[in-house]
Amino acid sequence: MKKILLLTVFFTLCFILSNESRAQNIGAGLAFGTEVESLGIGVNGQFATANRDLIISPSFILFFPDDPLNFWELNADVNYYFSRSSASVYGILGLNLGHTGIDGIDDSGNTELGLNLGAGVDLDLGSNIVPFAQAKYAISDFDQLVIFFGARFPIN
Repeated sequence: MKKILLLTVFFTLCFILSNESRAQNIGAGLAFGTEVESLGIGVNGQFATANRDLIISPSFILFFPDDPLNFWELNADVNYYFSRSSASVYGILGLNLGHTGIDGIDDSGNTELGLNLGAGVDLDLGSNIVPFAQAKYAISDFDQLVIFFGARFPIN
């Protein structure tokens, strides 16, 4: 329940802080983390700023490592678009909040703050659905490369 509340507050703040007259997208996808060595599912948003090439991009990924472990990460990234075309390339810089714990034990777990560095690409297929792929490295006590791909759609 705490995770859902934290995620809701995070996306709401990003939505409020963004410029409402510009593009806003939300989507979902699959991820793989090299340190947790497991798949995950995630949500990803994009909220425009006054600069067309600078995008606020929050995301939340829930990984599925071996039971009874759990791992999730909350990201507050800024994407900078180097090109806008049928394959729009962007760099990623942001903050990463990673949490690992053991299911069923409230006080167990470790939460670490880190830095995200990476790159991604959006594919313009001429529709409202925009497939994306990104790879970013989280630098923290939970160092790992995360590969995340999925699709976003406009919400405005």
